[in-house]
Amino acid sequence: MGSADETPEPPKDAYKSTLPGALGIFDTVISRIESIMLALGVMLMAINTIANVVSRAIGSTIFFSEELNRILIILITFAGIGYAARHGRHIRMSALYDALPSKTRKVLMIVITVITSITMFALCYFAIGYIGDVARSGRVLPAMQIPVYWIYLWVPIGFFITGVQYTLTAVKNVVQRDIYLSTHVLEGYDEDEIEI
Repeated sequence: MGSADETPEPPKDAYKSTLPGALGIFDTVISRIESIMLALGVMLMAINTIANVVSRAIGSTIFFSEELNRILIILITFAGIGYAARHGRHIRMSALYDALPSKTRKVLMIVITVITSITMFALCYFAIGYIGDVARSGRVLPAMQIPVYWIYLWVPIGFFITGVQYTLTAVKNVVQRDIYLSTHVLEGYDEDEIEI
């Protein structure tokens, strides 16, 4: 138990990129937008779900509830992939990677981030094509009556932001001596990972 005159620990600052200049500003702005989108998406989904449960208990239902949750799941998923890349939180299967010497791991991390970045940009391109096809079909959501392609707009945005994050991580690994999982997370596991 602490004494009454102890000051509480200050809250952690919001994410601030360690990249130099315009890249750092861009990374920080994107991080804040993603954080707001994720927080609002989760809160809106919780409110919508609770409101629908309560309305069913009193004998009616919110007619657009399932469609709204579908939209929010897509938003959260594709905003979340960029957020996870920024914080080095994607799943890693690294048994062989961990057994390699440091210099080999460094080169492999650069190759992995470059290939992942290219893959994300390719998925962004294909997602844009798919959205065009859906838009031309003229389909609308049955309850909300909004065009279906609107709900998929988050998909290429999420892939693009994730591609940018992996590109920035590749750059960070090229210019820095240490091995980075993201622009501010050094290689390691929960007990020895260092977020800077």
